Amino acid sequence: MKKRHAYNPKRRLAPFDDKLRDACRGLAAAVRYGGNPEHKSKPNDFGLTPPTNPRAGKTLCDKIRDFSRIQAEELLRAGLVRGMVSVQARNGWPQNIWAVLDDEPYEAQLENSD
Repeated sequence: MKKRHAYNPKRRLAPFDDKLRDACRGLAAAVRYGGNPEHKSKPNDFGLTPPTNPRAGKTLCDKIRDFSRIQAEELLRAGLVRGMVSVQARNGWPQNIWAVLDDEPYEAQLENSD
């Protein structure tokens, strides 16, 4: 696996202003959590099919703390309401949403914006 050494300028918080706040509130009402089975220690708990050939080195978002799909969706909403979204966006959705739970940061990446 190749280790990234350079800072990726696309992975930074969007400047928070009234326009972003309003947009994020609207998105928070519509956001849904899909999840990626490669990032779960227990993908079945999220209604996901375990990968047939899991890749070593993938970060497991439920490794530190068990949480449900509902809690994952709540984290997405919390990140949106707080404006913890990336500058980069597709089809009106931020590429990344960040949230913190019990001093642990979590990152969600947009996979499908349809």
